[in-house]
Amino acid sequence: MKLLMIFCTEFTYTPTLKTLEDFKDETEERSFTEALVAFIHAEESDEADIKNTETKMVKNLKWAAKKNETRNVVLHSFAHLAETKANAEFTKELFDRVEARMKNADYECEQTAFGYFMDLDVKAPGVSQARIFKSF
Repeated sequence: MKLLMIFCTEFTYTPTLKTLEDFKDETEERSFTEALVAFIHAEESDEADIKNTETKMVKNLKWAAKKNETRNVVLHSFAHLAETKANAEFTKELFDRVEARMKNADYECEQTAFGYFMDLDVKAPGVSQARIFKSF
């Protein structure tokens, strides 16, 4: 798992090119403010233990959100951080499980359009805790 977390004062995405046909069609632009945006690359090795991967991801997201004094989290599939990648169905299930756990812990948590390339507009402050990378 590679997890690049960026605290954004503003984050907007617009789905532009669907790359995975088996997932929901989405065209709507979405915007978030004061959110921790997690650029997530699930690796092939993560498929061996989804529960462990989920737990580590949730812990890291909560920690980074606390450091940035937010309860808003956005999960974004970003399969460009490692050599191998998990299959799309595993990754989507992982995202759904993490989103549910974050919401159960009183966080606002949403996902960007899964299976799309998209236009991104990122506004992030220049402070040290606004950018955190974890590999596990």
